Amino acid sequence: MNDIRSMTTQTTQRVGIIGTGNMGGGMALNLLAHGWQVQVHDIDQTKVNAMAARGAIVCTDAASAAANVPITIVCVVDALQCEAVLWGDGGVKARPDGLAGHTVMLCPTIAPADVERFAARLMQAGAATIDAPMSGGPQRAADGTMSLMVACAGAVRASHSALIHTLSSHVFDLGERPGDGARMKLVNNLLAGINLVGAAEALAMAQRMGMNLGTVLDVIEQSSGQSWVGTDRMRRAIANDYAPRAHATLLRKDTALAVQAARDAGFEGPLGAAASDVFMRAIECGWAHLDDAVIFRLLSEVPQRN
Repeated sequence: MNDIRSMTTQTTQRVGIIGTGNMGGGMALNLLAHGWQVQVHDIDQTKVNAMAARGAIVCTDAASAAANVPITIVCVVDALQCEAVLWGDGGVKARPDGLAGHTVMLCPTIAPADVERFAARLMQAGAATIDAPMSGGPQRAADGTMSLMVACAGAVRASHSALIHTLSSHVFDLGERPGDGARMKLVNNLLAGINLVGAAEALAMAQRMGMNLGTVLDVIEQSSGQSWVGTDRMRRAIANDYAPRAHATLLRKDTALAVQAARDAGFEGPLGAAASDVFMRAIECGWAHLDDAVIFRLLSEVPQRN
């Protein structure tokens, strides 16, 4: 191979990653496999221990993870956590090298306005921002095949091209405006949420009609009702496997953000808010800690009509 991804194995390049959960951990593993020096920080010690066992350098705070590297990837859950790891005690702002000339890659699913706010504050401190939400799940993060939705200045993108293309073989250039990566991710995740609720409803319907759910999915996967998220989650659901790969709270957060972003733009569709409400019902049932496939359990337990 003679592409950018293989070239990164030739020389040691350095990166910091703050947040080594499902996606951040997957990205760290991918970069380590390609010969990068990876400095990691997470509040969950078990997660950083797992990264250390694979060769990552464990740091006690975000500032240390961002030290002596040209770029820091932030892969936390929401805007509040982004605020904390960037500007809180021990945050990236306290980086020993200072922020001037540094780049922060923002990967969480957050509101476009929050991306714009973080980017403006980083620019005032002399740092650049790459707005880069991701999609595809932990395995695709680990093998470098996840989708990466990138919005940043062209020069910034060019200077970090090796990193971007090591992280993802499916990179989408959304232009230079910070927040457009976030907008794209919300559009995608709103559709993912709608598709997942639709798949769960259809399967619950099939169950109520006495059909074999494995066979139903076999047919759907080869027919017009197929969706990736529906197939992925419903295969787990019919096996009663709700171990969390993507917690139900995440799509509740993301669909709510998407519905609000739509309203801010003067648009309101018929399905987004309804899907978001279904995820909220799952949270209210006490299933926030379970995989979002639990939407099937929620809908399959709807009382039978007389």
